Amino acid sequence: MTVTTETLAAVDPSTGEVVREVPAAGPDEITATIDRAHQAYRSWRETSFAERAEVLRAVARYMREHTEELAPLMTEEMGKPITEARGEVAKAAWAAEHYATHAEEYLAPETLGSDATSSYVQYLPLGPVLGVLPWNAPFWLAFRFCAPALMAGNTCVMKHDPHVPGCAAAIAQVFDAVGAPAGIFQALQARTADVEQAVRDPRIQAVSFTGSDRAGSVVASIAASEIKPAVLELGGSDPCLILADADLRQAADVVALSRIINAGQSCIAAKRIIVERSVHEEFVELLSERLAALVVGDPREETTQVGPIARADLRENLHRQVTESVAAGATCVLGGELPDGPGYYYPVTLLTDVTPGMKACTEETFGPVAVVMAAEDAEEAIALANDTPYGLAAGVWTTAERGEAMARRIEAGQVAVNGIVKTDPRLPSGGIKRSGYGRELGPHGIKEFVNAQQVWVGPKVE
Repeated sequence: MTVTTETLAAVDPSTGEVVREVPAAGPDEITATIDRAHQAYRSWRETSFAERAEVLRAVARYMREHTEELAPLMTEEMGKPITEARGEVAKAAWAAEHYATHAEEYLAPETLGSDATSSYVQYLPLGPVLGVLPWNAPFWLAFRFCAPALMAGNTCVMKHDPHVPGCAAAIAQVFDAVGAPAGIFQALQARTADVEQAVRDPRIQAVSFTGSDRAGSVVASIAASEIKPAVLELGGSDPCLILADADLRQAADVVALSRIINAGQSCIAAKRIIVERSVHEEFVELLSERLAALVVGDPREETTQVGPIARADLRENLHRQVTESVAAGATCVLGGELPDGPGYYYPVTLLTDVTPGMKACTEETFGPVAVVMAAEDAEEAIALANDTPYGLAAGVWTTAERGEAMARRIEAGQVAVNGIVKTDPRLPSGGIKRSGYGRELGPHGIKEFVNAQQVWVGPKVE
């Protein structure tokens, strides 16, 4: 099958074969899509929270009932193991249900004292919001973006990654299937180069972007030039600190899981595992045992724990990071070799003796590569954790009291103490430094794309 410049193509990463092509939206279709979102906003903004919630709950029910139709699209287009894909559909439904239940509470007017008879802040919708999304969690990231925006009274235009066109179409079809008002949620199947037209369209009022820091800086600069708010959730080189007083076995269980979910293609996965030297050897042995036992294979198989890397270029870059780190002095304990055969598989890999400056810790490793660094004590561990231009998420394994105290000193938007770093509809997530700005999820996320309107009602109180 020939891929043209006018189509978006999905490649099955387990075989390397093109499985789907869809026409890319041209300038006229981009304009028409945004026009529909603008027209829909006029009536959607006037609906009650209860009416919006009814739509979101219907969408969630449909996804749960059609999991076996939706989940395989992720497996086919970006290689997510089928068991994880089912879980992602459920998590997307949870996000819709969460905001259906809590949006009215999150956006309740706030009374503030002043010289007015009455003064308060009310949260009003802005208009059509553009979501520019990546391929690695197609359903979850779509609902992390749209559920709060829709419940706030905005309409949504989703420009998904061009490598997951089937997922993008299916998400939009869910809204159609439940009879959602036309135009409140649309999939814009456009090329990356055409995102600028959508951002600059005067009817788009805000932009949510998830992706690399390089692409995020481009989108943010365009949005800023149009005086439009943006939320950026960018890459991370997330540290996980293992101190001498940690439960090492439990920490090894969680670190192994965090590192290989979605074949390690997760922004918030543990990437730099910083271990206090007195327990370094013991922890590496525990982690190596767990990583070596993982099953890499066909993502359609129920027993597969680690699927392929999503694209050939991503696998090549990952292997470059590993080989350059080994050349610089890192020790490859597991993996590290490109396998023969079809598809973009990469072995679960464990690197030790990694030091600052090596590619495996200065760049984001998007794949099943665990990087272990040694620290003399907790102070050095914190210094190493913060020695990165990123600041998305972090983990700490120690006593709960000590971990909470250390969290204040870690430069990251989210810290998990004695647990896995994850996103949760109930809690805000986002980064600092080159990992982005703004927050998604929780009560903070829904307030990113609203007009926090101050209302002063007289007469003035003397």
